[in-house]
Amino acid sequence: MTGNHQTLALLLFSAFIAVTLGITTWVSRTRHGSPEEFYAGNRLFSPMENGFAIAGDYMSAASFLGIAGLIALFGYDGLLYSVGFLVAWLVVLFLVAELVRNCGRFTLADVVAARMRERPVRIASGTSSVTVSVLYLVAQMVGAGSLVALLLGGTGQAAQTWTVIGVGALMVVYVSFGGMRATTWIQIVKAVLLMGGAIALTVLVLVRFHGDFNDLLRTAADRSGHGTDFLAPGLHYGTDWTARFDFISLGLALVLGTAGLPHILSRFYTVPTARAARRSVVWAIGLIGGFYLMTIVLGFGAAAIVGTDEVRRSNSSGNTAIPLLSLDLGGGADSTGGTVLFAIVAAVAFATILAVVAGITLASSASVAHDLYASLRRKHAKQHSEVGVARVAAIGIGVAAIALALLCRNLNVAFLVGLAFAVAASANLPVLLYSLFWRRFTTRGAVWSVYGGLVPALVLVLLSPVVSGSEASILTGVDFQLFPLENPGLISIPLGFLAGWIGTVTSREPADEAKHAETEVRSLTGAGAA
Repeated sequence: MTGNHQTLALLLFSAFIAVTLGITTWVSRTRHGSPEEFYAGNRLFSPMENGFAIAGDYMSAASFLGIAGLIALFGYDGLLYSVGFLVAWLVVLFLVAELVRNCGRFTLADVVAARMRERPVRIASGTSSVTVSVLYLVAQMVGAGSLVALLLGGTGQAAQTWTVIGVGALMVVYVSFGGMRATTWIQIVKAVLLMGGAIALTVLVLVRFHGDFNDLLRTAADRSGHGTDFLAPGLHYGTDWTARFDFISLGLALVLGTAGLPHILSRFYTVPTARAARRSVVWAIGLIGGFYLMTIVLGFGAAAIVGTDEVRRSNSSGNTAIPLLSLDLGGGADSTGGTVLFAIVAAVAFATILAVVAGITLASSASVAHDLYASLRRKHAKQHSEVGVARVAAIGIGVAAIALALLCRNLNVAFLVGLAFAVAASANLPVLLYSLFWRRFTTRGAVWSVYGGLVPALVLVLLSPVVSGSEASILTGVDFQLFPLENPGLISIPLGFLAGWIGTVTSREPADEAKHAETEVRSLTGAGAA
């Protein structure tokens, strides 16, 4: 896009950024600087508000840009992401939401430390939460880079680099000055915008095919270059045994990973009761379910209207399928309608990224301050200094995420999120479930469970085709690939559960039955919950 078209889209970008910065400024005037305010917004949000915020936090660049791109490139196999992301919320609803709200205050470590020795558990859980958060942030920043590079004519590296740096700087501002209240309202605004944009595009796609979904699928198959194989399983994950195991690994990671994501767990502390947390999840499932149904239409719509080859030429990972689709639906790149629709969609996608990175940064900085710093500080340190540490941590996390995003700029954002989900399911979910449901679970078991999932997951990613060994790897020209799968979940998730079990049964320190009973009563009834 050139000239006035670029100007219009940039103005819409700037308008959203101005609105969100205004929200942050307004909130920063009313905050009191307490951990309760900074991490949880004083727990004043209603279930509907929190449900919209959860949806805004969860429907990330991977959802809006990455999934549609994968469906446009690989057809049926791209649907795995939509199904996995949605089914995961059943695990959250039935096993996690209410119990976590009753047992913790701000972070995952609060739940585990309720019945363990605090220091080793908080250090392990805090380390894991920060790692997962940084991986998730990388995906959002890669999406932002792809989007703005397309806006500026697809000229590539310079636009992506400065976009990644700009998004990193904005997320630090949101978190440092606004805390949870500003982040929540930004996510609510973003959820409304994203749902509105997705509905509009879905209606336009269906109108183009006169409401005939079969015609949409046939056209998508014809223009994909793969024929009917495009609509059948196996185009991407059925080529050999490695691809099939990758399919299973990714499915496990997506379904189990949501319940271990720090920025999702932290949202349950922003409501006053466990019942409100459960109702928040019901609201979120309704919004998220509707959205993922629309991504199916948009993905096949991009293949049918834009064409798979055109999507791949614009971005080899498919991250620009939705913006290209909006251009065509509006009348083409040189039309006013196409320009306006593209500008709106690009602004909504950018809003999506800004809102999600704010939520993730807040959760990870809370882990640094509330878990790592609070475990290592002196007993007489002032409580308010924890919030100051969280603000400084946001800067460090932003720098780390920027550096990694610049390395991973050519990977699909949904795929990158799949890696973050695998690490979350390997390191965070086992220790969370054991803490809530296993009476004999011990401190050693908790620490071993976290590191027993986290370390193998990271090592397997480093030794996988993602990092080296192929032209699509992060590091081209080198080959130290030893692990054949792109997603480590199939191996690392069982290892996390196994390590927790071994650590517990070999522990000389018996489990504290009294603390477990207290935690069980608290988790089920809410008695004594913060």
